[in-house]
Amino acid sequence: MSLKLSVLDLCPVPSGFTPSDAIANSIALAQAVETFGYHRYWFAEHHNTAMLACSAPELLIARVAAATTTLRVGSGGIMLPNHSPLKVAELFRMLEAMFPTRIDLGLGRAPGTDPITASALRRNADDSDNFPQQLADLVGYLKDVMPEGHPHARVRAAPMGVACPPIWILGSSTYGAQVAAANGLGFVYAHHIVSEHAQEAMHLYRDRFRASALGQYPKAMLGVSVVCAETQEDATRLAATADLTMMRTRSGRRGEPVPSVEEALAYRYTAQEEGLRQYNRSRIHIGTPDQLRESLGALAAATHAEELVITSTIHDHASRVRSYALVAEALAD
Repeated sequence: MSLKLSVLDLCPVPSGFTPSDAIANSIALAQAVETFGYHRYWFAEHHNTAMLACSAPELLIARVAAATTTLRVGSGGIMLPNHSPLKVAELFRMLEAMFPTRIDLGLGRAPGTDPITASALRRNADDSDNFPQQLADLVGYLKDVMPEGHPHARVRAAPMGVACPPIWILGSSTYGAQVAAANGLGFVYAHHIVSEHAQEAMHLYRDRFRASALGQYPKAMLGVSVVCAETQEDATRLAATADLTMMRTRSGRRGEPVPSVEEALAYRYTAQEEGLRQYNRSRIHIGTPDQLRESLGALAAATHAEELVITSTIHDHASRVRSYALVAEALAD
């Protein structure tokens, strides 16, 4: 593939199924996309929601890495303010020790949940305002380079003697781009969350990138939401699930699973909800392989993305797998 393709899996729980089914679907999808030529398989971190089973991405990473052989597997991302930097360092050193050269550590600054749940996750209410220091501490533990005078300078992340996995910064604004560039890290812009600033953030990242011990050159990915099918009619129909799921998420309605197409089509949107649906729809690439070859190719060219990490909110597992297969075929050399 001239443009690398990867997967961002939120481990959606389809209505009528259980979280165990959702996890089994993720394992099966990872094994399938490996055969399609995908490069990475990343898990997001979300909390206090019935529609997603990804509250512990580190466990999902270990399970999928064990079930595959060539995929890089990682987090997209670990929400660093929710965790101790030392604990994250130890988790990912352990994963790197178990699956050498196949682990990625993607980091985010958002909580991955609502404010009340975030406060339950975090020891200190102001942790989210200290992301640069948390990142510096994490890198210090992973590279064994804690600065002299640091209160935890003598602490070492175990297991020791394990290579530092590649670190990526996730963002939906220019803030993440600046952090990634200043530290010589890879950057992933979340177009599937906020599409408006994609070009600005990706260009800023490349312009301000400074080489470091963590990275000698810029590496830029774009997170995109995609629904692909053999016909436009089928793709549009499948996308009804994503419409309702995203609207519920934006409205704070996290207590319902991912709806089926039939449930989504039967739902009657209020005027306000319809506005959210239309906005959400503007961020999803929906269509046939030929249509997506054009739209995704144009987006990648405009943002200078080297890789697309694709998330697909589709209720039916077979249709979800097929969507990823069609995208791979469309963008293959």
